[in-house]
Amino acid sequence: QVQLVESGGGLVQAGGSLRLSCAASGRTFSSYAMGWFRQTPGKERAFVAAISWIGGNTNYADSVKGRFTISRDNAKNTLYLQMNSLKPEDTAVYYCATDRTSSLYSTSSRYDYWGQGTQVTVSS
Repeated sequence: QVQLVESGGGLVQAGGSLRLSCAASGRTFSSYAMGWFRQTPGKERAFVAAISWIGGNTNYADSVKGRFTISRDNAKNTLYLQMNSLKPEDTAVYYCATDRTSSLYSTSSRYDYWGQGTQVTVSS
């Protein structure tokens, strides 16, 4: 099994920045890519960004392109999401997840293991 723990969420003013972290443990050798998703009440869990663990290829949702940056620290087995120029519509619970392929899917059903999420709230 793979265990994922998100951290770094909180309250920030519009235009501000936050960096989310996702620490991975367990059988992470079977995970070739990881992604960030977010969910608000009444909405489906939406894709934010994904990255391949070895090659570092990335994929971003159009809504965050140019503002968010996904990265990973191989030595620490940690995934990051740097969020800049935050908007109120970015408010959501953010989840990290693993994918056993390196396809950088934007569909949540393609991911195998999920963290419990961290709340991000952006005030106007």
